[in-house]
Amino acid sequence: MKKLAILLALLSTNLAFAQVDLNDPANAEFRDEIQDAFNKVENQPQTMPQRNQPEQMLPEQSQPFQQQAQAVQQFNAETNSPQTGAYNEEDDCLAENRVVEPYVNHFNPNDRARKTARGIIIVGSGSRVRAFGGWGSGGSSKGANYAEVANKYYRTFDGRVNVYVMPIPSNGEFYTPDMAKVWTGSGQLSALNNIYAHLDPEVHAVDAYTALSKHVNEPIYSRTDHHWMPLGAFYAARQFAKVAGVPFRNLDSYDQKVVHRFLGTMYSYYTHDPELKNNPEDFIFYVPRDVEYKTTYINYSMKGQTVVGASQPKEGPFFHSYKDGSSGAYCTFMGGDAKITKVETSTNNGRRLLILKDSFGNALPGYFFYSFEQIHVVDSRYFKKNIVKYINDNQITDVLFCNCIGFMCDQKITNNLNRYLTQ
Repeated sequence: MKKLAILLALLSTNLAFAQVDLNDPANAEFRDEIQDAFNKVENQPQTMPQRNQPEQMLPEQSQPFQQQAQAVQQFNAETNSPQTGAYNEEDDCLAENRVVEPYVNHFNPNDRARKTARGIIIVGSGSRVRAFGGWGSGGSSKGANYAEVANKYYRTFDGRVNVYVMPIPSNGEFYTPDMAKVWTGSGQLSALNNIYAHLDPEVHAVDAYTALSKHVNEPIYSRTDHHWMPLGAFYAARQFAKVAGVPFRNLDSYDQKVVHRFLGTMYSYYTHDPELKNNPEDFIFYVPRDVEYKTTYINYSMKGQTVVGASQPKEGPFFHSYKDGSSGAYCTFMGGDAKITKVETSTNNGRRLLILKDSFGNALPGYFFYSFEQIHVVDSRYFKKNIVKYINDNQITDVLFCNCIGFMCDQKITNNLNRYLTQ
């Protein structure tokens, strides 16, 4: 019955299963619709793009926000830059790197690879097997518009809010054998460097790419899903904390939880490959100890691909539970995407973070409970409020743009983020 439900959900999206490059920005909506079908079956909130909203005037700044802005300026003045502070971990890369060098594959350069009829690349065998999409070329001309939107956010607040951009590379950037590079291309790194090149000097570049590249021999990306693993998100979060100058805890401050026999989207929806099926993985995530936190959600109601309503704020768990063998384990964090999330922590340092993200960003907030007194999470595909007013009302001090590189090159995502300033 569940397979039938999945099939019906997929058919309802009117998808044509041709050859698909999962990381091509042109296929971003395809990827979202597959995930939406998955969410329907797993009883998770749907992930749908938001439609245009009427323009509104920019709100004036409130007195509490002005006071919070003064606190940010004082913090930056005392530390000489936002990237110095209480971060004491061993450096993975430069604190703020704007020219990223390519990763050289020493992990599986000689593994065999094959390409499915739908364009999915499957490399290796046994416990080393993994599946991912390609990228293509032309990255050097992509991402500039996204960078300009981040610049616009910084200028909107006239330096009173710290703004950061952290592009997230996909699986294939680190795990493509030499023989398969013709299928994956080199566009991701070119796009990443183009994004950094178009950022204003005051907007902080967060180099998750180099931080991740130093841990490729660890399970930082899923072998059976298109997302990274929580461990990969940890290394990216650590790099952001270094740039932002906030405290950060090592993994010994967390309780490790495991969902065994995880088979994600690369098996469940894109391939049904027997090699993947016979080699499921552990989905390991980390729950912080010795910090208090309360999570509040505003959940969106969806009709088709349109947000049609929003709930009243309601408390709920940040970490959701999944049984061993569940293909939905990545929804552990916040339960999905179609919502606004606010986490209030017992960390009292005057720093409040807003994360603008896609589903990759869902794995990040749980690592910031020791770093910020509040963490707000907004999906870059749908948001119904005016974001200037939201930042103002919630006294946000730091804004992190955190999307996979494919979404940073997707003009639809850029248009959404731009519209949030005035809707």
